[in-house]
Amino acid sequence: MDRVRTAGLRLLSWLALCALMLPASQAQTAWKPDRRVTMVVPYSTGGGTDAIARAVAKQLQTIWEQPVVVENLPGADGLIGTRKVIDSKPDGYTLLVQLPSLALIRHLPQFKGVDPLPALDPVSGMAVLYGVMVAHAKLPGNTMAETVNYCRTAPKPCTFGTTENVARIAARMMREDSNLPNLTVLNYKGGGQLVTDLVGESIDLSLMGITAALPHVKSGKLKILATLAPKRSAVIPDVQTTTEAGFAYLDFATWYGLFAPKGTPAAVQAGIAAAVREAVKDESVLKVFNTLGADALGTSPAQFGTQVRMEVERMDALVKRYPVE
Repeated sequence: MDRVRTAGLRLLSWLALCALMLPASQAQTAWKPDRRVTMVVPYSTGGGTDAIARAVAKQLQTIWEQPVVVENLPGADGLIGTRKVIDSKPDGYTLLVQLPSLALIRHLPQFKGVDPLPALDPVSGMAVLYGVMVAHAKLPGNTMAETVNYCRTAPKPCTFGTTENVARIAARMMREDSNLPNLTVLNYKGGGQLVTDLVGESIDLSLMGITAALPHVKSGKLKILATLAPKRSAVIPDVQTTTEAGFAYLDFATWYGLFAPKGTPAAVQAGIAAAVREAVKDESVLKVFNTLGADALGTSPAQFGTQVRMEVERMDALVKRYPVE
């Protein structure tokens, strides 16, 4: 299990490096659309996924000289928007923005037997984001270890808020692997209410992006216990990684990738990936990524396909130990 997690983190670093080494000239010679392209985001507007999709779409529009429209179709854990893309013509004009939670859909009780991945072609990874473990400021403990020790014997069970399925697995891992049998996992439909409850001390712990957490840290409402990245963040260099803190199993990363309907021609996929690779190097796109705390990827279909396969293997292994409720 540890080898799978470590390999996944190394793969992300390797993918980013390879993307930088690929010739930029490919974007000039590859397939380009001659009409509007739609990027379906199967989540609500205003979140990190939507922000990354819109930043990349805006730059793709410049590169292709064709409209690139972002369409938000939330619902059913991302399955509504995902199905629209699956049912679209495999010609490169309808694309899907998805996250690692895509690999979990087939394991969700409400979607038993439904697996969208075989009906999709991975095209390009756009960005990757490492989260942070946060707690409300009044929860005892200034480090991850101190807070976990407190929660083991707290008179009132500590609570962990989540908004998506990968975070729910992380919370269950924390409950079982850190010997916190009383840790209560609370599932939220949206991040807004979760942050409100966390800042208001109605819940104790959660995972979020570093830039989403920092304003609340500066206001004295939240504290960051650890980062889930392979190395310390330059923004908060005094905060340990989960590995340094003794919680190496919490090494989750969120990638944001583009998928196309199964059967999309290889030349079309390569053209889209080349344009994405060019787009994520643009200053305006990087500014949005930096605001979110995300790093650019811009990987090829083969590289992103490898990343997705490793994610599926990892999630399959984790779900066996920590079934999704």
